[in-house]
Amino acid sequence: MNLLITGAWNDAKDHFDELEKMGHHIEFLQFEKEALPCSYEWVEGVICNGLFLFHEIEKFANLKYIQLTSAGFDRVPMEYVEEHQIEIHNARGVYSIPMAEFALFGVLELYKRGKVFLQNQAKYCWEKQRDLLELYGKKVCIVGCGSVGTECAKRFLVFGCEVIGVDLFPREDENYSSMSGLDMLEDILLECDVVVLTLPLTEETNHLMNESRFARMKRGAILVNIARGAIVDTEALIQVLPNLGGVVLDVFEEEPLSEESMLWDMENAILTPHNSFVGDGNGKRLNEVILGNLQED
Repeated sequence: MNLLITGAWNDAKDHFDELEKMGHHIEFLQFEKEALPCSYEWVEGVICNGLFLFHEIEKFANLKYIQLTSAGFDRVPMEYVEEHQIEIHNARGVYSIPMAEFALFGVLELYKRGKVFLQNQAKYCWEKQRDLLELYGKKVCIVGCGSVGTECAKRFLVFGCEVIGVDLFPREDENYSSMSGLDMLEDILLECDVVVLTLPLTEETNHLMNESRFARMKRGAILVNIARGAIVDTEALIQVLPNLGGVVLDVFEEEPLSEESMLWDMENAILTPHNSFVGDGNGKRLNEVILGNLQED
């Protein structure tokens, strides 16, 4: 297969020999926004991230295989891919572990008032905090029970939480005490202490967390979004945030987050720059996924 590989796969060059032994012919494009090193017609397969944001997929007349280095499919025109029966793979499972660890960290940071202790340390201030919370016994709702959501569930279970799943396609799973369809979310929000969003962005999930659903959340509950920014209605969140225990946001409707956003100054908000996926094991897992899929092809 004629493979166009982009710099989105950091370790690509270390595997060129292996790919060529598998019978593939390789062209390499470091930056996806730049001109291709070959003709569009030459390309039969691509390993990329946001290539189709800069190069119209229609130009790849002979494209039959796509391997993404991301978990999400939102940077790919999926309707076109399905119509043309193009085989597509994402980086399923590659980033799930660091993202799950990040979700747990964010909740603990809020429960244990880490920000306050850090501020006091900077001021050389010895001041006890008497209102720290325990994660043990809390009810956690994972919205989106795929690879990332299930890794989150495993970790909250270890801390003694009851974990409830909400998914577009509910199933039986030992990591959840129960799993319901998305139509049950509003009822489930009423009873949960922590809500973690890990589902994909679609027309159905855009602004899933809106004014009406925020109104259903328990006072003092925590929302974690490590999915996609547009799943949360930001303005509605800002209005309700004083009633929540806090929010952990790694993704935003507009990135980078505007300096004018009110979120920056909200004491119970933890904001990070789309960073939750980063982990020192990602490279090894991504290599295994990419090479494994090509061997099966």
